[in-house]
Amino acid sequence: MLNKFKKIYHFCLAWLGSVVYQHPSDEIFVLGVTGTKGKSTVVELINAIMEAAGKRTATVSSVKFKIGGEIRENRTGMTMPGRFFIQKFLREAVENDCKYAFIEVTSQGVAQYRDRFVDFDAGLLTNIQPEHIESHGSFENYRGCKINFFRNIGLYSKKRQKSFFINTEARDNGMFVEAAEGFGKIILYSKEDLEKMKWKIKLLGQFNLENIAAAVSFARSQNIDWETIKNVMENFDGVPGRLEFVQKDPFAIIIDYAHTPDSLEKVYQAVKKNISSKRAKGKMICVLGCAGGGRDSWKRPVMGEIASRYCDEIVLTNEDPFDDDPEEIIDQIAEGVKNSSYNKRFKKIVDRKDAISEAIKMAKKNDAVIVTGKGSELYMRLAKGKKIPWSEREVIKNVLNQLKIEI
Repeated sequence: MLNKFKKIYHFCLAWLGSVVYQHPSDEIFVLGVTGTKGKSTVVELINAIMEAAGKRTATVSSVKFKIGGEIRENRTGMTMPGRFFIQKFLREAVENDCKYAFIEVTSQGVAQYRDRFVDFDAGLLTNIQPEHIESHGSFENYRGCKINFFRNIGLYSKKRQKSFFINTEARDNGMFVEAAEGFGKIILYSKEDLEKMKWKIKLLGQFNLENIAAAVSFARSQNIDWETIKNVMENFDGVPGRLEFVQKDPFAIIIDYAHTPDSLEKVYQAVKKNISSKRAKGKMICVLGCAGGGRDSWKRPVMGEIASRYCDEIVLTNEDPFDDDPEEIIDQIAEGVKNSSYNKRFKKIVDRKDAISEAIKMAKKNDAVIVTGKGSELYMRLAKGKKIPWSEREVIKNVLNQLKIEI
């Protein structure tokens, strides 16, 4: 009964928000980007292309909120905020003459009807991997929310022409195709589409080729010329906290948000390849917190095993414990390291600053220190709702200054 009440409550909030702000999505092109990972990067890539083409845009992502030329950091702790936020944002975008709005759409957002009463012109799927299992009850329920986003566009959006962009390499992509069939144009994209381009891309990792392919696919659907797209793609440096190099020499220091086993493995693969090609005999030193407290505890030993597979040195540390015991979380990650067949050494250091410092002290020329879990997040979330300001980038810079290592 309580669950039913919550659903009614969230549905009514979504409807009321659209009424209060007078249905702003009627007056602007709205693209929703969903998937387990890559959403922020795809939103930023698309935005960069459209701005280069002279379009006025607005974005909602886990990194920032942007309306025209005004940018502010996302300090809400939510990728897709509720309580009228989306409708208010779209109204402000319309009033600032924005023609496009690009919004990250999350499974939790769909479960709480935050996508409803927004007339989306298009939906885009990056990929789908197990995530938020405990909050949704199962992977199938989690995936169902993503599929429902596509279905909701088809059933409820009043836009006449609707488009659905689907990564052909995404798990269960056929289910998304099926959900979109009959509702609009289905556009399939793949990183293989980029191979013939021979562009000089700065972004590391095969997964970023998928993100670029998604952005290119959308841009072409809006008749953006190839030269504009190419120039943006070749000069795009990346999104803060996503495979971001804080330092490149004498050893690399990289931060990334990686919060699922799949994303962690792909980040490690990208860094490992970079070491192999440019940093002969360099080691990979990994600082790993994992799947903060209160959710997805199943990921902890899995990510520990992945770290043991790719990393030469491992420092296990705190991330966002919420009400869970940080040491217990670390012990669960450690089980994955110990039970693997790779027999890698690891250290447990609860204080994240100390853990980062220890990893940097280990590093020698041509090594790479990869710090995952926080990315560009602005807070560390602790017990009883407490949060403290956090900047992975600034912590690293402070450690480097203390150790007298020049950036």
